Amino acid sequence: MLESAPPLLQHDAGPTLPPLPASAREDDTEITAVVGTNLRRIRTEHKLSLDNLAQRSGVSRAMLSQVELGRSVPSIAILWKVARALDLPVSAFLNRQGDAGTVLIRANDSRLLVSNRGHFSARNLFPPDSPHRTEFYELRLARLAEEKARPHAAGTRENLVVARGSVEVIVAERRYTLATGDAIHFEADVPHGYRNLADSDAIMYLVMIHAKPQN
Repeated sequence: MLESAPPLLQHDAGPTLPPLPASAREDDTEITAVVGTNLRRIRTEHKLSLDNLAQRSGVSRAMLSQVELGRSVPSIAILWKVARALDLPVSAFLNRQGDAGTVLIRANDSRLLVSNRGHFSARNLFPPDSPHRTEFYELRLARLAEEKARPHAAGTRENLVVARGSVEVIVAERRYTLATGDAIHFEADVPHGYRNLADSDAIMYLVMIHAKPQN
């Protein structure tokens, strides 16, 4: 899921996803500060220099520095590259420190990741600072749009259900057509993606289960 290369949308006609209410969007300045702080903290915890992380992730040192300094909002593709290099979920860069225990996530407080010129979005439905290796997302895919994802770390699995629409799920070279209510569980450590077959927006829910780290 979601580990997108630069936008690969091939169908660019028609409207994009309906815009979310203004109250549901994070202020760019706040997002920039949160991501920058977390990236610097995580990199330090891993005892990596900017050069080391650039080499691992394929993201330039200059871009990493700009993100850490809060001068640039990274794209979803950049976040996925860095997250993959560190074997972490993307949510690790979006968290705010909070109290443990019961966590209420208001719709307005959910993090929203957008790619493919706004034709694909993922809204996290789990505490962003959760220590578990499971992520839960609401996915939206614009009509006739396609989202491609690079392989996740070995052992990563995805469980996806289509809440509305008709979607083709591509896993390696195999294709599966899912209608509303259909679900699929697959190994996500291979190239995969989603294609909206309908002339209306599709909504899906995805649980991503990361492999346990090797001791």
